[in-house]
Amino acid sequence: MNDAPLLTMRGIVKRFPGVLALGGVELEVRAGEVHCLLGQNGAGKSTLIKVLSASYQPDEGEILWEGKPVVLSTPQASMDLGISTIYQELDLVPDLSVAENIFLGHELSTAGFSQRGETIRRTRELLARLGHSEIQPTRSVGRLSPAAQQIVSMARALSQDTRLLILDEPSAVLDQGEVDNLFRVIRDLTAEGVAVVYISHRLEEIRQIGDRITVLKDGSTVATGLAVDQTPTSDLIKLMTGRSIEYVFPPRGDAGPPTGEPILEVIGLELPGVFTGVDLSVRAGEIVGLAGLVGAGRSEILETLYGARRPSAGTVRVAGKELRRGSVPAAVKAGVGLAPEERKSQGLLLDQAIYSNITVSTMGRFSRFGLLDSRAERKRSAELTESLDVRPAGVDRLVRLLSGGNQQKVVLARWLLRECRVLLLDEPTRGVDVGARAEIYTLVRSLADSGVAVVVVSSEVEEVLGLSDRVLVVREGRVVHEGPAGEIDESRVLDLVMEGKVA
Repeated sequence: MNDAPLLTMRGIVKRFPGVLALGGVELEVRAGEVHCLLGQNGAGKSTLIKVLSASYQPDEGEILWEGKPVVLSTPQASMDLGISTIYQELDLVPDLSVAENIFLGHELSTAGFSQRGETIRRTRELLARLGHSEIQPTRSVGRLSPAAQQIVSMARALSQDTRLLILDEPSAVLDQGEVDNLFRVIRDLTAEGVAVVYISHRLEEIRQIGDRITVLKDGSTVATGLAVDQTPTSDLIKLMTGRSIEYVFPPRGDAGPPTGEPILEVIGLELPGVFTGVDLSVRAGEIVGLAGLVGAGRSEILETLYGARRPSAGTVRVAGKELRRGSVPAAVKAGVGLAPEERKSQGLLLDQAIYSNITVSTMGRFSRFGLLDSRAERKRSAELTESLDVRPAGVDRLVRLLSGGNQQKVVLARWLLRECRVLLLDEPTRGVDVGARAEIYTLVRSLADSGVAVVVVSSEVEEVLGLSDRVLVVREGRVVHEGPAGEIDESRVLDLVMEGKVA
């Protein structure tokens, strides 16, 4: 690792109407290092990397590249320096092929003619370098899993002469094997002198892959250049939050697990090629967790329960009433709500106001003589956002402008308003900081305590075990274990998902 900084940012300020997003950020990144950028949602991390990628222009401050001042006036100017950014919400074109996405904007051509054969060959080389030769260059990106799309996005970054790679929550859609492979690629890149800025809320990952740390809070740098191996986790949490937060889950009720009749009953559910023979029951007040690797079929099970996928066999009942297969309206009418994994693309209307996102499933409640009572919508939404501590306050704000944790609260507020009987949560804390995680855990437990039947999918085994009353372990589309969360530990879950032996 070279001690001379490749990138230096000094006093970076960025203002938006009524908001100071960055209030004087300092950052120094060396060639060949993994520099971890930490901070709660809303701390300014996303704004900072958008300044680096020239999506935003800073109002004050300077950027130095190899010690010389530069002006990143356009995204192309940033890329010309060798800065590549992979955002948490991938910016791929679903209808284009893998190869077309990788070389989009810098297509391989001769005399104006596209070199399709060379493009495919180079694509295969890049995917092999990333350990994913099984991804076909000619396949449409929209047909790939989120994990495979992440790999394509990385391949696109590597297809250019990258000197600084920015990774925003890169492990959010990856299982442990994929994370290990990601770390291998990062180590290969840094060994070649590439600098990596790594953003993650998973502090255990920082320990594994990082060299130094910069912490942001409320748009300002509160610490920079911290050595990973010399900075306790408790210190990092205090820096990020301004207080000490214990990473604990809300206690389960003293009365023991619910014993009433199931609210949700699933018998013999099957989706060809994805999962088969799924049996599941959830009682009022119970949280049931689905653990397993990415691609095991967990998310697809939730989507099928919600009616977004049509099963080939099986029965789903809510409060004893059988649901029509493949019908979202029927599921919602029966009281089923879904907070999807991809909340920005599947769960939110990003360019609509917060209140519109909350009331979208209950608009009939605010309709009078065929007209929406927007004042009533705003009033009820404001009550919910205040109770959930959605920040910043104000229900007329576009939901796009909220941090990930606050966007998730908006999704949950929607189903609180709907008063759903069954709540399906897919990766509920993906991209959410430690402070907001604790708030979401408490909210989920309070919903269960109020009588809602909750099903949780999470890639973090600790989260599944800590939040749930019962756990189902899913491997390659089959349930290989079911039992109380307190009777299985993390190592046993990992054994099951790797070996698949029925327990």
